Amino acid sequence: MKDATNPAAVTRRQLLCGATAAGVGALLGPVRARAQVAANARLNVAVIGLGAMGRGHLGWALGDPALQVVAVCDVDRLRAEESLRRAETAYADRAGSSGYRGPQAINDYREILADPAVDAVVIATPDHWHALQAIDAAKAGKDVYCEKPISLTIAEGRRVREVMRQYGCIFQTGTQYRSIATLRKVVEFVRGGGLGQVQHAFTLWSRVEGGYTPVSYPLPAEPVPAGLDWDLWVGPAPWRPYNSRFHRNPLPGVVPWAFCDDFGAASVTWHHSHAADVTQYALGVEETSPVEIHHPVDGKFPTLTMRFANGVLLHLVDDWGVVKSVYQAVPADARLEGNFGGVFVGERGWLSALYGKGRCEGQPEGLFAEMGMPRHEVGWGNDHHRNWLDCLASRARPQTDAELGHRAAAIGHLAHIAFKLHRSLRYDPVKESFVDDSEANRLCSRALREPWRM
Repeated sequence: MKDATNPAAVTRRQLLCGATAAGVGALLGPVRARAQVAANARLNVAVIGLGAMGRGHLGWALGDPALQVVAVCDVDRLRAEESLRRAETAYADRAGSSGYRGPQAINDYREILADPAVDAVVIATPDHWHALQAIDAAKAGKDVYCEKPISLTIAEGRRVREVMRQYGCIFQTGTQYRSIATLRKVVEFVRGGGLGQVQHAFTLWSRVEGGYTPVSYPLPAEPVPAGLDWDLWVGPAPWRPYNSRFHRNPLPGVVPWAFCDDFGAASVTWHHSHAADVTQYALGVEETSPVEIHHPVDGKFPTLTMRFANGVLLHLVDDWGVVKSVYQAVPADARLEGNFGGVFVGERGWLSALYGKGRCEGQPEGLFAEMGMPRHEVGWGNDHHRNWLDCLASRARPQTDAELGHRAAAIGHLAHIAFKLHRSLRYDPVKESFVDDSEANRLCSRALREPWRM
């Protein structure tokens, strides 16, 4: 077990950090050739980031007989040790041996990437780490499952996509709602023309600290909890002193840091990446981006609205009541509940593909008969992890690869930029830049804190 408070461990981390400045490839050596995973082979995986989502992924990995968890990694020693005990207990129970010891608890993810025994990594760290760690993992010859959003800027997402292609990495984004069978049936029906031409789509966008974008304001410095390597937690983000609003030990809720634009992306982090993936897939625009972003200040639409090249309008709303009372796009008595997905209005009626409170809805009722859905309940079961594992063996394209993960995150980044600038924008989805707008284009990227490089 590496102790982040041990001077020797800090020296080793500093050495690794210096190597990263020169390029992670120099530290890791030649990228090992990826081979197809034999059907009966166990895949060696490591889980990086052991907060709420990371612990969930660890539970899945420990329970899948196709996987062997060989390492758990967190900059918080208490979380790493807790997860190590959990893994050892799970494998001891499976082996029938109380003294089983196997996985390692690691402080610095680069040690995992330097280990040739690791085949793949699951990344569940805070958002500001996603792109850099995924890129470093691909360069090290690892396949990647990465929590959403995969980036904090459009430029980061483009770089992730580029590197995954360059290194042949099987990359799956953690937008699992597309992989729920009921939701997939609805979105594929919409995608296939079941509603006729779709004119409007709606999805939720959450407020944060009174606005629509992450906020950045100083918080008072607090003592760093024992065992937490705060410098490594901040990593490539702008330096901020420790404050419990960013990191709680143990974590009482999901992503407490997402309100801060240095570390997270607010609504994009909470649910919008999931909703964007489902919605863009249903509209057939999952590999592109909007061409116009209309801010409500112009008076054209009452909420931030995006227009795609095919003419479909995607409206971001505070709550589903806006769809009924403001846009009057569905009946006043329509049941719309759930965060993760969208509502689609077309020539033949309307449908919801929402997860969170039970059912897909729509009118006319005959649409569900056409889909072969006598029941509207969504349920939870999905094949998202399994799809990634299958693709590790076949080297096929996963259901939400880097391109789709990038586009799902990017639509949220476009909304943030429009909200920050408080005006409408035009966007070129091929060049992935704003049209004749240098001010907006400057917000498409940001520098990393020294000595980190992407």
